[in-house]
Amino acid sequence: MSDHRFYKNNILIKSKYLKLLFFLLLCAIFSFSFIFFSCKKEKGADTSQAGTSDKETYTNTEQTSSTLDQMIGEMIILGFRGTEVNNSSDIIQDINKYNIGGVILFDYDVPSKSFPRNILNPEQIKKLIEDLKKLTRSNLLIAVDAEGGYVNRLKEDYGFVGIKSAQEMGEDTPEDTYLEVSSLATELDSLGFNLNFAPVVDININKNNPVIGTLERSFSDDPIKVYEHAGSFIDSMHKYDIITAIKHFPGHGSSTEDSHLGLVDITDTYSREAEFFPYRKLIEDNKADIIMTAHIMNTDIDPDNPATLSSKFLQDILRGELNYEGVIVSDDMQMGAIVTNFGFEEAIIKAINAGCDLLIFSNNGSEYDDDIAQKSFDVIKKAVGDGKITEEKIKIACTRIKELKERFGI
Repeated sequence: MSDHRFYKNNILIKSKYLKLLFFLLLCAIFSFSFIFFSCKKEKGADTSQAGTSDKETYTNTEQTSSTLDQMIGEMIILGFRGTEVNNSSDIIQDINKYNIGGVILFDYDVPSKSFPRNILNPEQIKKLIEDLKKLTRSNLLIAVDAEGGYVNRLKEDYGFVGIKSAQEMGEDTPEDTYLEVSSLATELDSLGFNLNFAPVVDININKNNPVIGTLERSFSDDPIKVYEHAGSFIDSMHKYDIITAIKHFPGHGSSTEDSHLGLVDITDTYSREAEFFPYRKLIEDNKADIIMTAHIMNTDIDPDNPATLSSKFLQDILRGELNYEGVIVSDDMQMGAIVTNFGFEEAIIKAINAGCDLLIFSNNGSEYDDDIAQKSFDVIKKAVGDGKITEEKIKIACTRIKELKERFGI
């Protein structure tokens, strides 16, 4: 009886130990499985994270490249042929492909010596501008030279409002200039323009000047009057959110030749204090939206380069001495002063490095170039890739352009 009980108890003890061992074994298996799968999950998470990082790196690289392309296009203003556009138009394809920042419209086509180029009448130009924006980008700069008088692409003969020349306005009061320009500003706004390459703030030093004086483009030979009338002109444009561009820095009023035809030297005729005065005062008044450069030489300041291609003019004087922080636009990069003295690539690189934020390629000189958009874009992109222009330079220019557009609700 006792042996049987001992045997039974022994069996029970062994059974308890076996259960305990089995329980411990299960715990060990469970713990090992938990650790194993946790590590595997973490490893998988690391792999996934690494993959995402690589993807992000690639995407960021892709975005950087794309952004650079977009920024380069933003710096270009193009001229083109055509009084109407559709999806297949070259200018529409160029704007969309290269993210071109703006266009400039003309009434006369210089290469073919014929009318019309872009402008026929108010109804047509309004439709053209609407289609340009609709088929490309709503924040496209739509520019025109509408100074008044002889230099006004929107002529009264075509059905647009008639505006006095700057010289005629300068004979009246600045208040009269404001009222005179109001009808032009209203019209530009109603047609869809958002940028007027005006007013001229050149001093009428040489009244026989073939490109300023004889065309009545200067308000006066008095720097104070030029400043006052230019300010009124700008105020009138601003009322309708039209961006203005004062021109032609550092002053074209004393020249004896036309920079459209060749390089002009003003070294012996230039009056520094007088010709800087309107720029200095308009900058102080915060009325200088854009400043346009002149393709003129002053060897006392820079013996090697015209103002458009000179950091001495644009960086040292305009930005340094005159404290200008806004957008600088080149005069047409296809004018005779540039194309007959500098290579296409050289001129673009020099202009950007000198401080130009916007470059105009009017395509309205001696020849029409169907590929001007691609050529200008490629030159800038290659120059950045070759280290001849820094990407930082491009970024700074585009920041200025973006801020200007935002200020005017474009």
